[in-house]
Amino acid sequence: MEVKCDDSTFSPLVLVVDDFQDNREMFAEYLSFSGFRVAEAATGREALDRAFELIPDLILMDLSLPEIDGWEATRHLKSDPRTKRIPIVALTGHTLAGHSREAKDAGCDAFLTKPCLPDTLVLEIRRLLSREGDARGPSPQPERTT
Repeated sequence: MEVKCDDSTFSPLVLVVDDFQDNREMFAEYLSFSGFRVAEAATGREALDRAFELIPDLILMDLSLPEIDGWEATRHLKSDPRTKRIPIVALTGHTLAGHSREAKDAGCDAFLTKPCLPDTLVLEIRRLLSREGDARGPSPQPERTT
C-alpha cells in the first residue's frame, strides 16, 4: 500500500478506496498517469486508518466495503477535524434512485457511478481540488530574487 509517484511537492494525493483489487489498480494506474500520487485501501477500516495517517487531498470512496461501508467511513471522516475538509468522491455501482442523495447526506462531495470513464473521474477530481484550493484562498506567491 505504498504511495506512488516521485513528485510529492506538486502532485495531489488521492486515496483510492475499493474492495476489488482490479478496480484499485485500474484507478491507481490512471490517476498516476494523470499526475496524481495515489494511496490505496481495501476496506472501510483501512480507509479511515490511511486517511488519518496520510491526510490525502481527495478520497475516492467505494460505498460497498467490508468492515465499515463507505457511507459510514465518510461520516467518520467528515466528523473528524483532521479530515473533514477532504473532498470525498463516492464511486459506486449503486445506481438506484436515492443513493446519490444518501452519499451526499453522508458527506460525499460528488457521486459517480461505475463504470466511469477515467477522463470523467479525473475531471471531477480536478474540479473538486480546484474548488478546495479556492476555499483556502490564494497560494502565497514565491519571493522574487533579482
